[in-house]
Amino acid sequence: MFNSVEYVRQICKARGLAVSALEKACGFSNGYLNPRKMSRLPYDRAVAIAAYLEIPVEQILTGEEKGAPRDRSAVSDEDIKFALFGGSGEITDAMFEEVKQFAAFVKQREAGKG
Repeated sequence: MFNSVEYVRQICKARGLAVSALEKACGFSNGYLNPRKMSRLPYDRAVAIAAYLEIPVEQILTGEEKGAPRDRSAVSDEDIKFALFGGSGEITDAMFEEVKQFAAFVKQREAGKG
């Protein structure tokens, strides 16, 4: 059985990062990432760790590397939809187009202030 906690500890070791530093940065209690107490991370904790380590959350959960670390500047439409709408319910193209139009309006308004 895959141990996601041990996997995170191995990543920290490979990067020369103290596990306690990761725990603190993610808001976990000291000793939270103890593979003897827990083998599978809750999803929300895995998301926090993945963001800190700049790797896909799937890698934390499965141990399978899927390419290079995320490029934070490359945000897909699916990422934006998830962030805005919480990933629940159907997001229509019309709804998403309204969000993009509003973003363009704000960008233009702010550019005019300069």
